[in-house]
Amino acid sequence: MRPAPWIYSALAAFALAGSAAGADELQMTTAPQSTAGHPARGMSMEKVEATFGAPTTRVPAVGGSNAHQPPITRWEYPGFTVYFENNVVVHSVIVG
Repeated sequence: MRPAPWIYSALAAFALAGSAAGADELQMTTAPQSTAGHPARGMSMEKVEATFGAPTTRVPAVGGSNAHQPPITRWEYPGFTVYFENNVVVHSVIVG
């Protein structure tokens, strides 16, 4: 029994789609750097304090009751606020 002609077209389309589905790799630096006068994502609490000094206010951690709710700590500086997950910066917000 001979396969229907449309099968050859389908196989060719799958072969082309498979070869075009290659992924690009994005290389990023691993050492977080301070940007624009506020802490960068990935900096440790120790690095933030060494770079920017002691915060004006340290808000105690909230959450942390389970793995899906890690402890989030907030440090307030004049001009920006830093949010930490455990002891690593996850976000910094410029306040004006």
